[in-house]
Amino acid sequence: MSRHETLAAVDLGSNSFHLLIGRVVDGQITPLDALREVLRLGAGLSADQRLDRSAQARALETLQRFHERLHGFPRQAVRAVGTHALRVAKNAPAFLREAREALGFPIEVIAGREEARLIYLGVSRALEPASHRRLVIDIGGGSTECIVGSGREPQLTESLFIGCVSYSLRFFPGGRIDEARMKAAESAAREELASIVRAYRAAQWQEAIGSSGTARSIEGILRENGFAQHGIDRAGLEWLRSTLIRLERADPERIAALRPNRVPVLPGGLAIMSAAFEELGIERMRVSDAALRHGVLYDLLGRMQHRDMREATVAQFMRRY
Repeated sequence: MSRHETLAAVDLGSNSFHLLIGRVVDGQITPLDALREVLRLGAGLSADQRLDRSAQARALETLQRFHERLHGFPRQAVRAVGTHALRVAKNAPAFLREAREALGFPIEVIAGREEARLIYLGVSRALEPASHRRLVIDIGGGSTECIVGSGREPQLTESLFIGCVSYSLRFFPGGRIDEARMKAAESAAREELASIVRAYRAAQWQEAIGSSGTARSIEGILRENGFAQHGIDRAGLEWLRSTLIRLERADPERIAALRPNRVPVLPGGLAIMSAAFEELGIERMRVSDAALRHGVLYDLLGRMQHRDMREATVAQFMRRY
């Protein structure tokens, strides 16, 4: 591992692009640098599921900045993954050719369940070891990943076509929020979640964990408004829901800790989170700082260690024979 002790993960999400660089120390990864750009690539999908040129241009500009930061990295020390928006876009192949050139590294569009596995890997590495089962929910821009696992091993993985970008555009056009729109978004999310409810409730998880921007944003708002120092609970979700409806929009000047870049996607994310609490029987949720990009780094580390082990085995046979 000494040859590649610094690794990098690039996450081309439907809401944000992330670059995370970490150093390997005794089998653990210590973050060194992180870049993030809110692009809302998913918002650039047209009615016929094609990425518009404006969204592509913003994405390519960001990838060029990532390329500058990754100068000198060997190819095998970097893994770049694309998620929901690139899974569904009909013109993704053409865009990816330009994206790979801008980034300077291959880009892999991963399946939803692979995304779920990597999210769980990242979150489980960031948490203290535990023998009980955990439910991890990651509300992204275009999809929501739900995982039940124990220790480092995921046991149930699912990716649903519900996301904070797509739901905010669909149910809250122009940022307008009212009771009817919120109920419609929650109902649609509950219908999607219904397909996994029986299996996930039967898994008898003991702790719920949220990851990614929606969970972190809601936690920050609830903490700043006096609900809890950590995490998300039903009372806090109901307060935030009623506040958005009363204000008729997500107003950062009247809701403490609401960041301006979260305004366009908060109502859709909140509707999905509320539906998940209801359908999956969640009373309280911890929030993790880890997400997909952290899982990508640890998965890359595992691949490199496995390869190094194979190389050591070959060298041993060469010496013997």
